[in-house]
Amino acid sequence: MNDKNPFEDAPVIFSYTRAQAIEDGILVDLTAWAKETGFRVPVACTSTVWQGYLVPPPKTEGCGQSERGRAHDALWMLFVAIKASRNAKQDQVLYQVLFQQARGKMEEVTLKAHFGPGDDGEPVVTIMTPDED
Repeated sequence: MNDKNPFEDAPVIFSYTRAQAIEDGILVDLTAWAKETGFRVPVACTSTVWQGYLVPPPKTEGCGQSERGRAHDALWMLFVAIKASRNAKQDQVLYQVLFQQARGKMEEVTLKAHFGPGDDGEPVVTIMTPDED
């Protein structure tokens, strides 16, 4: 049996880096806010999470809703979920966050955090919806 990787010397046809995804708006960098929550690695979320949950719905700003506050809630609940599953050997965790979606209407949302390598192999976290990869 040949243990050599058949793709070892193959040319890279296409690559799309995390940095490019952040620059293009596919990912939103939350690292600065994540550091305030206790994260020591870069954290980003998908544009789906950003637009769907972290940007406050219309007419909720007067109810104390803000991007930063909603991001803090998502990051804090992730931090707690990671601590709760500390001994689990997995590259992702599902967790719940409660978001105000309209005046007086709350919605419990399940998010997925994926732990993987960044552009240079460094550890990073990406927050997404459960159906995103």
